Amino acid sequence: MNSYRRTNLPTVFLYPGEIHISDKPTQIITTLGSCVSVTMFNHRSNIGAICHGALPRCRTNGDCRSPCIEAFKFTDCAVTYMLNRFKLLGIENKDIEVKIFGGADTLMSRSSNSIGTQNVKTALHILGKAKLRVIAADVGDSFGRKLVFFSHTGEAFLKRLKNGNHHSAINEQKNKSSDHR
Repeated sequence: MNSYRRTNLPTVFLYPGEIHISDKPTQIITTLGSCVSVTMFNHRSNIGAICHGALPRCRTNGDCRSPCIEAFKFTDCAVTYMLNRFKLLGIENKDIEVKIFGGADTLMSRSSNSIGTQNVKTALHILGKAKLRVIAADVGDSFGRKLVFFSHTGEAFLKRLKNGNHHSAINEQKNKSSDHR
């Protein structure tokens, strides 16, 4: 169950409103409820990036190139910033592997307008405008998720958290597609 923890890699705990972009092997761990994490990876450069967006949209009309102090808590700013950073590194959108996780309706309202749903829709809208294809996703529903992302391989391991109990299996979400509720 905890095989991903047996690494000697540096570990970063990603909190809401944070981004981690690295060309060094790193294990990044985050826990998601209604928040959303988008991961990006480029095989040629082994550069990985992950964000933890808490709210769907920023109220300013900035371009997210030089973020304001709270920019990364907004899904639109975080994803746009990551795309801009990859571009500055000479990485074309067609060479970015993208995965998306989280966006739960933690209040179990099943609303099509919950914060979780809005976070997922916002991320998918930005990725769609950039003509990026999501190769793996685990989004929506009413449970939280623990995510472990490896910046140097692009691998993402997911543990679903149901009713406060940890689900016993860690599911690698590599190269799987699922629907985007």
